[in-house]
Amino acid sequence: MTPTSSSVTPRITRRVLNESVYREAQAFGLSELQSRILAGRLDTPRAPVEALVNPSLRHIAHPERLIDAPRAAARIAQAVEAGEHIGILTDYDVDGITSHVVILRTLNELFGVPRARLHSLIGHRIQDGYGISQPLVDKTLALTPRPSLIISADCGSSDEARLAQLAAAGIDVVVTDHHALPVDGPPRSAHSVVNPSRADCDYPDTTIAGCMVSWLVMSLTRSVLIKRGQLEAESPKLSPWLSYVALGTVADCVSLGDSAINRAVVTLGLSLINRMDAPCWRVMAERLGPDSTPFDAETLAFQMGPRINARSRLDDPYAALHFMLAERDDVAREYLTLLDQDNQARKTIEQTMVETARARVQPAIRDEARVLVVFLEEGHAGVQGIVASRLVQAYGRPAFVLTPAADPGMLTGSGRSVDGVHLRDALQRAFELAPEALPRFGGHSGAAGVGLPIDAVAAFTRAIVQAVDEQLGTRPLYPRILCDGELAPAQMSLATLDELAHLAPFGREFDAPVFEGEFRVDQARLVGSEGNHLMLTLEAGGALIKAIRFRAVDPGDALPVAVDDRVRVAFKLNRNRFRGRESIQLMVEHMEAVTALDRA
Repeated sequence: MTPTSSSVTPRITRRVLNESVYREAQAFGLSELQSRILAGRLDTPRAPVEALVNPSLRHIAHPERLIDAPRAAARIAQAVEAGEHIGILTDYDVDGITSHVVILRTLNELFGVPRARLHSLIGHRIQDGYGISQPLVDKTLALTPRPSLIISADCGSSDEARLAQLAAAGIDVVVTDHHALPVDGPPRSAHSVVNPSRADCDYPDTTIAGCMVSWLVMSLTRSVLIKRGQLEAESPKLSPWLSYVALGTVADCVSLGDSAINRAVVTLGLSLINRMDAPCWRVMAERLGPDSTPFDAETLAFQMGPRINARSRLDDPYAALHFMLAERDDVAREYLTLLDQDNQARKTIEQTMVETARARVQPAIRDEARVLVVFLEEGHAGVQGIVASRLVQAYGRPAFVLTPAADPGMLTGSGRSVDGVHLRDALQRAFELAPEALPRFGGHSGAAGVGLPIDAVAAFTRAIVQAVDEQLGTRPLYPRILCDGELAPAQMSLATLDELAHLAPFGREFDAPVFEGEFRVDQARLVGSEGNHLMLTLEAGGALIKAIRFRAVDPGDALPVAVDDRVRVAFKLNRNRFRGRESIQLMVEHMEAVTALDRA
């Protein structure tokens, strides 16, 4: 369906530059283009330019600055010393799985805890639900022998009722998490709650992912064990596990903007990944082909992350854990095949749900609704977040996708936001307006999850609309393509790509550069198995350059442009590798016709 309302027509919008950052970047020695890219992304930076463009471990603040981390580390060290059984309870997404790997490998390989005393507890998204859920509590209590300590990761901050049950059974729970906490503070029944989002925590970066919190806590535990004489002072550090932390950080879409810590973790983690020491990295490179290496942040975000997430969206997540932990290539290859199959199934489900959701929201679009809430009766809970993201991309509004929950009469949902709307804060406000319509919610600024009664959809919609309106004021909403200005024809080159690569990694709140320009269409044809990708040769200033726009048309549609058409294009520069040769290619993000009126 092609939207006709001006409020859903994408607009190319040039980024506003932070002049002080621009001057600082040039004084630091960056080029004009590099300075422009930085200044268009850093609004109120908390770190100097040097820390952002030269990531280093020295920019990672000491874990003792995390409140409760020393208490947590002491309890974990006690369990290691006493030979206790330890449960590792994590979320089922990439952040949770990578947290699980960090904790398990540290306990087993660095601290010497036998695998027989380590219990992996990962919820099934559909059957168990998110966090320290009741089914996971029941499974924990049924273990023989029962663990006396549980370390949670990427969850637990909002699970007081279930934590109280575990505490009553004599089980200590060390919560490590990064999600926003309830208004009444950290759960009282936990032994300790390590979360940079705590109001009483002075850790300098609240944007770190759950896997990074786990890494910091386990690093501090190593120090405690050394002080107690349980480990040698020269015992291995946790630095190699930064490869997993990099994957979890990128896949969880935490900030790569003004976070010196996240940028350091991803940069160093990618350097470790590209050594290809572990089977999981090697077989992924093998699956993606010879032109896929070296891996970059986009490889983690769009290749590895979706495959791991797909398993937990559609099935139990243990295959993803086994893939990451595999010690032989053939074992990793076997599990990767399962992840690939689930990812293909996820794509099919996603396509159907997106088409249905887009059709369902058309009345709201015509009414200029500022928040989209859609209930898909036949939808799959594991794909809610992806579908919500597609709605945000298409219509430029916060979106919630709801599907039936396992409990009769209940729905679960995922929301995604736009710049200027803090989704977790909006849900807190919606809860204040209609508490009966939103019994459960959590998340952060860009993404959130909800649980609500099926008969409360209308009340929830009214409340969340009011909450978002209070944040936005009168600001209009529409899909925006943020651009970094124009490039001269000579700048559309591999040399410019190398220049931009010095600013990597790119990701959430530090998007890869997008440029705009006017071109004449020299050649155009549809390609791909379904004939829906547009291959172009574009001309500007007498220079010809190849370009491609994926999913430019629906299968069976006609060519959308003709030779000699003039078009305005928003594009990314891309390094096209083929049979060992490299060339520049434009990846078209948006294209619109240039009329005589526009040119006037």
